[in-house]
Amino acid sequence: QVQLVESGGGLVQAGGSLRLSCAASGRTLSSYNVAWFRQAPGKEREFVAGISWSGISKYYTDSVKGRFTISRDNAVNTMWLQMNSLKPEDTAVYSCAASGGGPVYYSGNNYNYWGQGTQVTVSS
Repeated sequence: QVQLVESGGGLVQAGGSLRLSCAASGRTLSSYNVAWFRQAPGKEREFVAGISWSGISKYYTDSVKGRFTISRDNAVNTMWLQMNSLKPEDTAVYSCAASGGGPVYYSGNNYNYWGQGTQVTVSS
């Protein structure tokens, strides 16, 4: 079992930055690909960014490329999402997720473990 806890969300003005953290406990995160998803009110859950267990391969949805950066440090069982140049359309609940084995999946259905989510609100 892996327990995931997100932190770092909040209210920020458009153009600002936030850094989300996802801390894992229970088992080492190094065996898992991990990803960030988000869900805005009335919308479906959306893949934001994913990173392979080694940290070598990173993937982003088109709308955040060049603005968001995903990273991880297996030594401290933590991953991060650095979000710059935030836009009002980035407003959502952001959740981290972990998947064992295989590629970095874009579908949340392939992830076994989820955090509780953290709210990100970007004002215009």
